[in-house]
Amino acid sequence: MILKNIVKKDTYQDSVFLMSIASRVKSLEGIEEVSCLMGTPENKKLLAEVNLLTKEGEEAKSNDLLIAISARDKMAIEKTLEEIKKLLAEKRVRKEEGEAILPKSLDSALDQLPDANLIHISIPGRYVRWEAEKALERGLNLFIFSDNVSVGDELELKRMAKRKGQLVMGPDCGTAIINGVALGFANVVRRGNIGIVAAAGTGLQEVSCLIHQAGLGISQGIGTGGRDLLKGIGGITMLQGIKALENDPDTRIILLISKPPAKEVADRIIKEVKKAKKPFVINFLGSKPGEETKRIHFASTLEETAHKAIALSKKEKYKSKVFSERKERIISLAKREPSKLKNRQKYIRGLFSGGTLCDEAMLILKDLVGDIYSNIPLKPSLKLKNSNLSQKNSLVDLGDDEFTRGRPHPMIDFTLRNERIIQEVKNPETAVILLDIVLGYGAHPDPANALAPAIKEAKERNVLVVASLCGTEGDPQDYKRQKEELEKMGVIIMPSNAQAARFTALAATKRR
Repeated sequence: MILKNIVKKDTYQDSVFLMSIASRVKSLEGIEEVSCLMGTPENKKLLAEVNLLTKEGEEAKSNDLLIAISARDKMAIEKTLEEIKKLLAEKRVRKEEGEAILPKSLDSALDQLPDANLIHISIPGRYVRWEAEKALERGLNLFIFSDNVSVGDELELKRMAKRKGQLVMGPDCGTAIINGVALGFANVVRRGNIGIVAAAGTGLQEVSCLIHQAGLGISQGIGTGGRDLLKGIGGITMLQGIKALENDPDTRIILLISKPPAKEVADRIIKEVKKAKKPFVINFLGSKPGEETKRIHFASTLEETAHKAIALSKKEKYKSKVFSERKERIISLAKREPSKLKNRQKYIRGLFSGGTLCDEAMLILKDLVGDIYSNIPLKPSLKLKNSNLSQKNSLVDLGDDEFTRGRPHPMIDFTLRNERIIQEVKNPETAVILLDIVLGYGAHPDPANALAPAIKEAKERNVLVVASLCGTEGDPQDYKRQKEELEKMGVIIMPSNAQAARFTALAATKRR
């Protein structure tokens, strides 16, 4: 293999756009790895850690575009560079032919959109506070997609926003739906009277999609960033979100979603909820549910969160269901599929793109099959010694920072997940592969096609593949088509992450 770094001076590009370019060219013949990043010290460090940095790349500055290519030969590298140049040129043409030239500064952006009240920030983490403070001074609310922002900077930005009556969603905020506009990774869902405040991007996606599929809709989906409910931040954005939705005439029901918050933060949030007047459904994954009232309800899964909100909206009584399909069909399926397994096949291997979905699946599975090992374990003793090697029953969050350094997120690029699926199914002890497949804006344009080679390998080795499919019929990928294509390949598709985890446990234990 040949490794080459190319530095393009003073060529700033958005990180999400660069990830999409890397994803598109990685499938070219002869290519082992491609990374397109800005030449910041943090990004160069990430490339060095995955052995993709050369001396030429080390010279890149923060405003330089750094392209790293590992390929079979020079010809493959040249073809890849030509394709990258073509994709960069297409973006320039779109800019020039558009109704307005894309602005290069906050001031020029506000000249074009003087009534704007929100800015989407996706730049290297070290520069976020500088740009965010300028935006707050100009009276803008913030959606910060960027990660690698310090807790100290996050706290100061959120304190500043609170003083000014503005909102900071993030840092590392993957999803929001504001006034019907999707930000980051989000799905096409109808407007409605259910508002969500979530410290969980894929959690917000799954709940909003389930509500949409029930014929209802979302008023607002406010993301907080995953650290908002830590003791060091204190739930500033979630508390602001509660107040905003409480005062929003279009919101009738409010949902709160998060991984377990710090106790004092949870107490503060519940205290605020008790003062509010609207109905609430609260899901702090992994936490013990609180005392329910006529107005305050608790849920243990994302699906239950959505269905309790749906029941409240329809003024119906909530009915708990383990599976939404007929019990007889589920049991029959769980008996038939495992019968194809060999005696040595006994372990579940979950490969997730959403950290919240991975957490939820572990919480469900631990009560059904026992200990679950992970790179984001429920308790320290279950942490994988090596995140690249599974132990017994294991669930891995491939969207965690350790896997996304120098490469696109697994919702965008399926290369890493396909490699890991093939690795797992070659293990003679693997019985079931459990996946989350997330559709929507920003996600891979055709997940079924991208997963096909790995699923074929799994089926040839008689390994079961179970997946939840998070999306709607309005998503660019077409939910119905994706479901049909995946089921044709032999994937067992369940309507929610919780049901996928339960079915996986049922299938894995029926043969014991």
